[in-house]
Amino acid sequence: MSSSSADSGPAPDAGSAADQGIAPADGTAADPDGLTMSDADADDAVPGKGDEERDEHGRLARMAPLLTGLTALTAVLGWVQKQPCASTSFDFIKTTTRACYTDIYPLYYVRGLNENKVPYFDTFNGGDIHYVEYPVLSGALMHVVNALVQPFGEDSRGMAFFNVTALLVGLLAVVTVLATAYVAGKRSLRVGLMVALSPALLLTAYINWDLLAVGLSALAVFAWASRRPTWAGVLLGLAIAAKFYPLLFLGPLVLLCIRAGQWRAMGRLLAGTAGAWLAVNLPVMLFAWDGWIEFYRFSQERGVDWGSIFFFLQDRGLSGLDDTEKLNLLGTGTFLVLALGIAVLTLAAPRRPRLPQLLFLVLVAFMLPNKVWSPQYVLWLLPLVALARPKLPAFIVWQIGEILYFFGIWWYLLSVTLRVEGTNLSGLISTLMGFELPAEGIDQNAYSVALLARFLTVAMLAILVVWDILRPSDDIVRKDGVDDPAGGVLDNAPDVLSLGTLRKRRHAASPATA
Repeated sequence: MSSSSADSGPAPDAGSAADQGIAPADGTAADPDGLTMSDADADDAVPGKGDEERDEHGRLARMAPLLTGLTALTAVLGWVQKQPCASTSFDFIKTTTRACYTDIYPLYYVRGLNENKVPYFDTFNGGDIHYVEYPVLSGALMHVVNALVQPFGEDSRGMAFFNVTALLVGLLAVVTVLATAYVAGKRSLRVGLMVALSPALLLTAYINWDLLAVGLSALAVFAWASRRPTWAGVLLGLAIAAKFYPLLFLGPLVLLCIRAGQWRAMGRLLAGTAGAWLAVNLPVMLFAWDGWIEFYRFSQERGVDWGSIFFFLQDRGLSGLDDTEKLNLLGTGTFLVLALGIAVLTLAAPRRPRLPQLLFLVLVAFMLPNKVWSPQYVLWLLPLVALARPKLPAFIVWQIGEILYFFGIWWYLLSVTLRVEGTNLSGLISTLMGFELPAEGIDQNAYSVALLARFLTVAMLAILVVWDILRPSDDIVRKDGVDDPAGGVLDNAPDVLSLGTLRKRRHAASPATA
């Protein structure tokens, strides 16, 4: 169906869809004789569709070596970017001056891994933090890497821990790119290249362990696009066990399944998610409750952090943000309002939104009012931006905003650590034009410019995605004549429950008036 024809009128309701032989709500395809077929059989029944999908998969297989190689190159360059700091054992002053910081090396010592402490089961002296403050699967990865580096000498074990982690994270970057390209439909090469060659991937891949959750989330979308909702749920449950944010993806998936009447797929997704999450978390919950709850306690109790819009507002005189309860209420309340708006948009849009569009929007709704926004969180957004809106101009503007923030945060932390004011924006520009680094960091105003650059470019992308949802004819993906390549059972499914179908039913039920 072309995008112009989709915009010319409301989506077909369940009855008209059945009359046309389009897939009904239960995920099977209607046969003119009243029989039903599986999704795979239905694809083969459409002239040329099976061949088209096989050609698409063959093209993806041919692109895989290119995307793998380019992602590996970016991963290696990201590792090289950290070497000026690795050569100084990640000394904090030199690390922030050279903008090559990582959590991985210092946390090896600060979280007691160098003493072979087991995450969640063993405590350590860490101020307000007494256990590893990450979800269980991230802690498990830390523990596994620590076991792998035991053959190294004690003096070199910390750097080995960083390097082995970097190798595994680089592999996760490759997985993320390939899975993202697979679900991108006819623009798979462009989308894959946007992620593989992203400056943000190069700069932030090795700051923390976020690519574990990003890779698992990408695989979950891949499984969903392949019409394997149970496996999608399992992978999503594992992603949630690695980082909290993939939990947000259940909202858009449930809403889209409701709109398309895909109840069976939704149930299998939720069951797989719950089962996988419990399988990973339950043993730690039972035998190391204090360690398991540390992540949730720390997330609840921490105050305004670097990168948050509240940090900017607090500096500009907004009072009351020192009250953690008030801060949590303000951030959570803003997110819930934005999430409600996304739910209304999902059910009211003239054409069902594509899955990546909603995944991106709900993540932005979570990040914009969050009290914490670390520089590596760009990795959460990267695959979704490329899928939701694979257009280069806005993508490049956003990447520039992320680059500005990446350097801005480290140079601001440098001035804070040195307890000096730091150079202003004009002085920073002059220093950089002289091919030098700001030895005393940057001041609060220069950092605020970097913070707002990131905030506003992410908000800009969200506005553009909303526009594409409200005007499907402007959606570059649907201009290719496809519906939702990442949608799986949602792809080309008719509307069963939306505000448009409800209005049609109400009008049909009303007695005709003269």
